[in-house]
Amino acid sequence: MNAIATLAGPAPAPAAPQRSLLRFLTCGSVDDGKSTLIGRLLYETGAIFEDQLEALERDSRRHGTTGGDIDFALLVDGLEAEREQGITIDVAYRYFSTARRSFIVADTPGHEQYTRNMATGASNAELAIILVDARKGVLTQTKRHSVIAALTGIRHVVLAVNKIDLVGFDEERFNAIVTEYMAFAGRLGFASVVAIPLSARFGDNIAVRSASTPWYEGPTLVGHLEEVEVEAAQTDGPLRFPVQWVNRPDLDFRGFSGTLAGGVVRVGDEVVAASSGRKSRVKRIVTFDGDRESARAGDAVTLVLADEIDAPRGEVLADPKARPTTASRLSARLVWMSEDRLTQGRSYLMKLGTRTVPATVRAIRSVIDVESFEERATDSLPLNGIGMVEINTVTPVIFDPYDENRATGAFILIDRFTNATVAAGMAVAAVGATNVHRHGFDVDRTGRAGLKHQRPLAVWFTGLPGSGKSTIANMVERKLHALGRHTMVLDGDDLRQGLNADLGFDLASRAENVRRAGEVARLMLDAGLVVLCAFVSPVRADRDRLRERFAPGEFVEVFVDTPPEVCAARDPKGLYRKAQDGKIATFTGVGQGYEPPLSPDLVLDGAEADAEALAERVLAFIEPRISGASLTAEDSAAL
Repeated sequence: MNAIATLAGPAPAPAAPQRSLLRFLTCGSVDDGKSTLIGRLLYETGAIFEDQLEALERDSRRHGTTGGDIDFALLVDGLEAEREQGITIDVAYRYFSTARRSFIVADTPGHEQYTRNMATGASNAELAIILVDARKGVLTQTKRHSVIAALTGIRHVVLAVNKIDLVGFDEERFNAIVTEYMAFAGRLGFASVVAIPLSARFGDNIAVRSASTPWYEGPTLVGHLEEVEVEAAQTDGPLRFPVQWVNRPDLDFRGFSGTLAGGVVRVGDEVVAASSGRKSRVKRIVTFDGDRESARAGDAVTLVLADEIDAPRGEVLADPKARPTTASRLSARLVWMSEDRLTQGRSYLMKLGTRTVPATVRAIRSVIDVESFEERATDSLPLNGIGMVEINTVTPVIFDPYDENRATGAFILIDRFTNATVAAGMAVAAVGATNVHRHGFDVDRTGRAGLKHQRPLAVWFTGLPGSGKSTIANMVERKLHALGRHTMVLDGDDLRQGLNADLGFDLASRAENVRRAGEVARLMLDAGLVVLCAFVSPVRADRDRLRERFAPGEFVEVFVDTPPEVCAARDPKGLYRKAQDGKIATFTGVGQGYEPPLSPDLVLDGAEADAEALAERVLAFIEPRISGASLTAEDSAAL
């Protein structure tokens, strides 16, 4: 054997059949030796080829920090910027195996500014190797990474006390670090924490027990990684199948494609669409290699169902007796990744599974102190802050608590303007109504609208009090009724005498007034109706959130643009006079502002034309949208 082959370490052992796979990551503070450790693991397990080793020797002379020795960190730090600075910036994945197990390892950055990358690596790992420099001990970043590991569902930890050679292989130093870390980690809920003294540079206790630590009687790192038993696979949980794509190559085939996020599915199993509650049975399980009788978590398949049910992208097919949560309000843990602080009320896009929806961080409940793991009240989160928040989504999302299913409980928040990922989230629970699931009724919106020979539509009239909204809506309904259309008018004053009688006129109550009215309108669209809604709705953001609750094409915003002085002169209900006399404190147009729409679908000049002419304009605008002999499923989906 030549010198290079000898230097490349022992040859890989013959692969054992049915080897299990362990996903783990290395983390810790800067310069604790994470990349060096992974490089040494690859070397010790024979995963470095001769040409790689030759290139590593050259790179070590150019970029290395170990004198004349091979710098194993360069095996993982592949970016030029990483090599020049001697740091890890992005997550690097490496693959290796032994006779007993296969491994996927993520090398994550130690710098605080790259904490978001560490959270990314932790989200898919089953075990974390947390490195501590024997000279420096447990640092703040060590604790931060431990907290993130715990929050992202990792239950097994190796405390790798690295660079033990630089403290003379001192047993007392090792024990002191272990004692300090255990006192902190005891509150994180790890199932196992195994401490190992290491020298990643020289290979002490990596694959072979070191003669320099006769006082250590535990396993080597490779030995422990081969034997550690992680939790049962996600196949033990209930069925979760997020629909990635509706596969319809021709009229004779309709399947739902995606990757199982939990459980096992078999031909003949009953499944339910979590959003609609519609049930069916699995008729076929189609793969690239042909049909199968079953599939399990992690398998990418296409499910063909026995019935024609609506399950668009973002839907989740599940076990009817073990359904996921469907809610528009949820509590969650967040790892904040933006330099701009998170504040309450900001709107983002939430990507959870295969569905992306607008979402608002309604409340920031607490932030976790990484030093003490205690929660304290706060109203914002800084970069790398970890906290508990409450999120409202425009449409309900389907999820499981992250602790139960990491695939269906993890999400990200995306800045709506820059498209940058600003947070990694872990769902905790629904807020408010829980254990609520839709019943799948056989007659749906498409069927009801088909009987009426019309497309359902919501027409939202907004403008100042006295602008003419209700008058115009009334005239439009009269004209539609004459044409045989099925309609309903929702008026703000009418709803405030019943459904919304408990609400005031402050901004929060006005937002709730609009939300409730919008939900009523959506129910009426399910009935196949054309709904004409007349509400002042003075806050633009409330109207924008309302629009997002409707599918494209089924919501029309009509701005009745009437100047305040004209509205005050009309004063049809005498409210302007009362407001001007100080008898109404929160009256839109007098003491409370109105935010006109930036891009309404239709603008009516309420001062220049009479109501009859304006109603004719509205009718001409909406009639083409609601006409049609019948509605097909494709029509409904297009709406």
